[in-house]
Amino acid sequence: MLSTEVFFNKIQSSIINYLPKIFFAIIIFFSIYFLAKFFRTASLNFYKKVFKRQQSDFAKIISVTIYFLLLLFGTFLALDILGLGGVLSKILTGAGIIGIIAGFAFKDIVSNIFAGILLNVQKPFKEGDWVEIENNYGTVYEIGWITTSIKTTTGQEVFVPNQLIYNNIFTNYSTFNKRLVVFRTGVAYGDNLDVVKKSALDEIKKVDGILKNEPIDFYFTGIASSSYDFELRCWIKFEKEIDYKKTLSEVIMRIKRRFEKENISLAYSVTTLDFGVKGGVNLFDKPIQIENKR
Repeated sequence: MLSTEVFFNKIQSSIINYLPKIFFAIIIFFSIYFLAKFFRTASLNFYKKVFKRQQSDFAKIISVTIYFLLLLFGTFLALDILGLGGVLSKILTGAGIIGIIAGFAFKDIVSNIFAGILLNVQKPFKEGDWVEIENNYGTVYEIGWITTSIKTTTGQEVFVPNQLIYNNIFTNYSTFNKRLVVFRTGVAYGDNLDVVKKSALDEIKKVDGILKNEPIDFYFTGIASSSYDFELRCWIKFEKEIDYKKTLSEVIMRIKRRFEKENISLAYSVTTLDFGVKGGVNLFDKPIQIENKR
């Protein structure tokens, strides 16, 4: 057995030999720590400068991620310098397993965050725009990093996950600041179609809010079971939904009044009974006789 003196001498010698590694590991760790703090601040300032507006949530996510990764790197490097490679391997193995579990648990959240990044970079719409997303129509209330909220025309706030926006078709009605108003109806078979077209075009030119530099179109679109169908199209300056509703309402009221003045009948469903088939009797040619038998 080793004597107590020899034992303590060996411990003292091991500590003295190990001190440079400890000292070097401490220097490396704190150097990377201060470097991480510097990059966290620098990345935050860089993002604000490049995008020229305050996006505090996203900037904090980026800066904290850089800070955390550099600290993790510094910790692993210090452990490796101290010769604790086995501990490091176990930590990495555990982190890998935890990462796989977390990946399955948070994949939807991560997908929404990446979609939120794309929305804030590409900017297909902005707050206040009139949009239709996932059959929800209204104004964009807030573009978040996980969800985008829409204030609907009925006064509710709807939250749409960002990944659904990029995985589906959505419409922005505010992009060009104008919108097409389409009025569809039909007239009776006996009406003069030239008069119908002239009357409709005359009236729609009097509607307030239509864009004079855009074309006004009139088309007969088909012959239905009881009408000649037509479509009337004009453009308006669009800022809010009430602009569209008011214009469409005025078009309907003007067309109805003008058609009544011109004795034009707006079509409605009519059922015609024709008894003039072979072997039949036309009701207009021969009066109906009712025989009363008692």
